[in-house]
Amino acid sequence: MVDTQWSMQGVTTTPGTRLDLRYEYINQDRVQNGRSRIGVGQIPRDHDEVQTVNRNFVGTLDHTFNANWGMTATLPVVHRIHHHIQNNDDGSQTPESWNFTEMGDLRLLGRYQFTPTESAEHALGQWGLYFGAKLPTGSHRVTNAEGERAERTLQPGTGTTDALFGAFVRRALPLKDLSWFAQGLVQFPLNSREDYKPGRRLFLDTGLRYEAGERLALLLQANGLIRGRDSGAQAEPEDSGGRSLWVSPGVSYAFTKSIQAYGFMQLPLYQYVNGVQLIATRSFVFGLSTRL
Repeated sequence: MVDTQWSMQGVTTTPGTRLDLRYEYINQDRVQNGRSRIGVGQIPRDHDEVQTVNRNFVGTLDHTFNANWGMTATLPVVHRIHHHIQNNDDGSQTPESWNFTEMGDLRLLGRYQFTPTESAEHALGQWGLYFGAKLPTGSHRVTNAEGERAERTLQPGTGTTDALFGAFVRRALPLKDLSWFAQGLVQFPLNSREDYKPGRRLFLDTGLRYEAGERLALLLQANGLIRGRDSGAQAEPEDSGGRSLWVSPGVSYAFTKSIQAYGFMQLPLYQYVNGVQLIATRSFVFGLSTRL
């Protein structure tokens, strides 16, 4: 959920192409109901969630055509390890696990940036609109060694085509070397696939970038997510959807004018989940961004 595109560019209208490669580590090892931590199996289900470890590699290619138009393509490679305990009808329990590395769903996001404005303090600012789609390029039929298909929320792809719409604002502040951004993005599925339709999502982000030196920048973001319940025979509506807010401090370092490395740690301020779900108490993002 960390916005690395803005963090690397700040307020800019310079045409060109940027490549971003990042690694995400998300260890969902806490079982939660509502806002409360619970034990494994404390609330009975047909299977008891134990842990999901995500190690994702995300490639982003961004091209700014001119001062007004730009486009971003993002493709993740998902490495996921999941463990749960299946509760059988005879009262016995069977540990089950999945371990896979698969390509995820491709996201294409266009943007229109309105003509930049300059404040009385000569600070540059711009705002614009997002529009695009998430395409069903990732598999939704991954199985484990025993041939058991992973539940749909674990699959690297949803199998659906989702529409994306949003808006953003970016502005340099009168205080030297400081800029900020805010954006919102709505994602909603246009179809269902094999009796599964993911819930709608609303992403809300805001952040600050401070140029602490010629090469060093300090970054701080707040990232919010509202998720609707999944639907369909293959979904788990009771145990899907929720609301979350994270704070994400980070840092970036410019090796050259074109190459920057960055890192973020994401910490939860508020997490509410419907039913029983696994959550992470912290996540990490590391990456490299370069202008081509």
